[in-house]
Amino acid sequence: MITATSQNLSAAVLIVSLAGFGPATAQSVPDVENGRYSLSTVADGVIRLDTRTGAVSTCNNSGAGWACYAVPDERAALDAEIGRLQSENEKLKAQLVARGPTVAGKIDEPLPKTDSLKPSPPKAAEGERKIEIPLPSDRDMDRVMSFLEQAWRRLVEMANRMQKDFSGKI
Repeated sequence: MITATSQNLSAAVLIVSLAGFGPATAQSVPDVENGRYSLSTVADGVIRLDTRTGAVSTCNNSGAGWACYAVPDERAALDAEIGRLQSENEKLKAQLVARGPTVAGKIDEPLPKTDSLKPSPPKAAEGERKIEIPLPSDRDMDRVMSFLEQAWRRLVEMANRMQKDFSGKI
């Protein structure tokens, strides 16, 4: 049977144990320096974001203690390359201006437009060329017609057979 004294004793033990647990968990959480760092847990440790500089680091416990390693920043490399290309572009523009105009005989007015859809008049050499396509002979036409007639008859016969097969009068 549980008495009131044993209940009070167990409640007191529970309160003392919880009070002792609170400071232990508070010490295991890293100090984030007034919100400078934002931490996110991952499978093998923590990812730390420096909210002032934007630097990202991966932190893990390697047995000897916690160690953080900076994640390579691709954006910084891209910004550096963009800056290099912009300065190179400015240098090349300055070199072009220093050379002066290089195109001789350039005109400021555009050339008159011509209608590209109108056929141009044939030149003398083109007028003499003629392409002749021989027409099929009567014999060739008869052969084509007989082939088409045979193909049509076979197609009609196949359609009749299919109709009989579907209607069940095989």
